[in-house]
Amino acid sequence: MADLFQNKYRISSARLLSWNYANAGMYFITICTKNRESYFGEITIDPGRDAMHGVSTINQTDIGKIAEIEWFKTPQLRPDMNIELGEFVVMPNHIHGIIGIGNNEYNHEQRSVSTEYKNQFAPQSKNIASIIRGYKSAVTTYARRNNIPFDWQSRFHDHIIRSNNDYLKISNYIINNPAKWVDDKFYKASSP
Repeated sequence: MADLFQNKYRISSARLLSWNYANAGMYFITICTKNRESYFGEITIDPGRDAMHGVSTINQTDIGKIAEIEWFKTPQLRPDMNIELGEFVVMPNHIHGIIGIGNNEYNHEQRSVSTEYKNQFAPQSKNIASIIRGYKSAVTTYARRNNIPFDWQSRFHDHIIRSNNDYLKISNYIINNPAKWVDDKFYKASSP
């Protein structure tokens, strides 16, 4: 059920309400373009010797290249958050990446707190939402300054990585995503 915020309906958050997204941890992030438009480029697959050994190539557009460059600037732009990046890929209409937030001055006391954390539409800073907001803003600003048609989907998907096995599974998924593009749910959504 949608909640009311400033007398308007708002879709309930997909975030885990009992988790503080400033906490130290690893997060799997997916951000889609608006209407799943293929702003970032296209993937070509050279079948090579046979279909099992094909090589995929991501032919990025200018905005696709900027999406990659801005992602890798994240730790430098937020040194106080102790950020590390894991696997990352730019797909034609979305990005996948792993962000690690280390212990820092904004979350070190929260590790021992056992009470439920709830975000009530408060300003977001020094957490996953603020990182993604800054990233999306940087890519959008570049596009607008250079008259490149582009827009993001308003939200993003996240998954809290809770084990090494989970991390390895997600890393493998990101690495192999281009090769499996034709089977990807985002590919099917953008196909005619």
